[in-house]
Amino acid sequence: MTRLPMIVGFGGYNSAGRSSFHHGYHRMVIESLPLELRRQTLADLAVLMGMLKFNDGQYQDEHGQVYSLASIDKKLATMILDRTLVRRIENQYFDVDAVHWHQDMNLTNASKVDLEFTLPKKQLPNPVPSHWQVSELANKQVKVTFNGELNVKADSYRESIVKSAGQLPSGFDPGAHYKSRFHPRALQMAVVGASDAVNSIGIPWGKIKDAVQPDEVAVYSSNAMSQLDDLGFGGMLKSRLKGTRVTTKQCPLGMNSMPADFINAYVLGSVGSTGAITGACASFLYNLRAGIEDINSGRRRVVVVGNSEAPITPEIIDGYATMSALAHEEGLKKLDSSNEADFRKPSRPFGENCGFTMAESSQYVVLMDDELAMELGADIHGAVSDVFVNADGFKKSISSPGAGNYVTMAKAVAAARAMLGDEAVQKRSFVQAHGSSTPQNRVTESNIFDSVAKAFSIKEWPITAVKSYIGHSLAPASADQLMASLGVFKHGILPGIKTVKEVAEDVNQERLDICLQDKMRAINEWDVAFLNSKGFGGNNATATVLSPFVAEKMLSKRYGHDAMLAYKAKREVTRQQANAYDESASKGDLQVIYRFGEEMIDESKIELTDQTLAMPGFENKIKLPQSHPFPDMF
Repeated sequence: MTRLPMIVGFGGYNSAGRSSFHHGYHRMVIESLPLELRRQTLADLAVLMGMLKFNDGQYQDEHGQVYSLASIDKKLATMILDRTLVRRIENQYFDVDAVHWHQDMNLTNASKVDLEFTLPKKQLPNPVPSHWQVSELANKQVKVTFNGELNVKADSYRESIVKSAGQLPSGFDPGAHYKSRFHPRALQMAVVGASDAVNSIGIPWGKIKDAVQPDEVAVYSSNAMSQLDDLGFGGMLKSRLKGTRVTTKQCPLGMNSMPADFINAYVLGSVGSTGAITGACASFLYNLRAGIEDINSGRRRVVVVGNSEAPITPEIIDGYATMSALAHEEGLKKLDSSNEADFRKPSRPFGENCGFTMAESSQYVVLMDDELAMELGADIHGAVSDVFVNADGFKKSISSPGAGNYVTMAKAVAAARAMLGDEAVQKRSFVQAHGSSTPQNRVTESNIFDSVAKAFSIKEWPITAVKSYIGHSLAPASADQLMASLGVFKHGILPGIKTVKEVAEDVNQERLDICLQDKMRAINEWDVAFLNSKGFGGNNATATVLSPFVAEKMLSKRYGHDAMLAYKAKREVTRQQANAYDESASKGDLQVIYRFGEEMIDESKIELTDQTLAMPGFENKIKLPQSHPFPDMF
């Protein structure tokens, strides 16, 4: 009996805010929410951003002014909304109008007179150039006299052509919520994002850990660009050119496997399986596939999957901009026939566009096999039945889209139809498009969707693209799609692509309904979401995600009426505990899990036989393999 991976927890942070309990999704569809939920969304964001504090049952700003949900005025609401989603890059990242760099200069004498300068002796280069004459001065200074050329690098500044990105809400500092000393930003985000997902389960992690063998847990997490800020590889690679020293932290913490390593070591304390799979912009789905295959096979019973990416640095922006991949200021002005670029709407999937918009994000889901979910009374937010991955074949350009995405989309839709029937696919499904906002993507991806729709007799297939709200976060991009899809299942509102006024003429939409406004349905009228991802190098992936209503029907079929009644009774307790965490986080206490050096395993107390391995701190033993896996070959 194949085990079905259930989504029992989810969380993280991106430019829309906190993902657990659909808070980030609420920001995307805030115009379509009921008034009370709209007000609560604004208050939650204001607390996360440090604009308001919750004390003694009321909200207060820094001046002591008291607010109720109803009294958040238009001015404050506008400030909250303007400081979320995609926007002009804020100075805490770098000054887009004056990006620091070094001007290389070759100085030569304009006359025959020798030039001279003084400097500390310890700053002399090694070896000293042969045409320099050095004489010692007092106070450990030296005088250099020379006649010839001198190569120097002078501090300089230039304007960035790219000025917008999907940044975490202004004022939210993930590293301020735990002892994050020397941690690169992506690892800070991994800790707070994974903590949010684990806390959202509503079941204490210790209880989950005691219900399984220690090796029946897995973590799959990575990032595409490693840690390229100054506390990671970025600082290490720049140190020699800047004349500074490499630190002991930069090399190890820069590795792209560190998000998984940090979750194992400091959030879960796991000794189970671990992995960091990278597939460019499809990385989340690659890791998700590993997780669902683990659960399908029975090798693991609980899997934490996600990615954390912090790519808003001048160097990464320069890299993608040089490829003409990013939406830039002049391109946006030209699109709008305006003297001012709209930095709120640079990402325009399926519209007239000029490139994608970089973003940062940390997103995690907790998967559990259906039997364990029933046993523990876990709340089920959806299920992931399949992830399909295919390459493009021979390519001319490594960055161009190719044929592999036809395979992944067709397989995902066919798999859903095989499980749920034609009507679910034709009438009750939607697509989370990769929607990168490049001219190539809008044409090629729409052609793929239209071809698949034709093959499966789908008409007016709803298509959306969340990058229009939060930008392109690279490795976690499909995790951003998943978070929004869980919100659709919960509230019935499919977020429209509101940065686009009309679909571009070269987009194939004969059988597609490319939603430019929020699409409203009843909450039980969406059965399946298809998450599509197209990464550089031919890294195509498409996931089939089932709604919680479909998942619950499948559980009823497998376990029967009485078992479902018992499960729902346990689930009520789970929901109460989960809601208690949500209320706490909404008031500013994120309950970040960071257990540095706590409850370390005493290796001297490991009990090992030829049958089992018992580890201190874990309720159950690890069973060692006893059967021959290939009996027919011996």
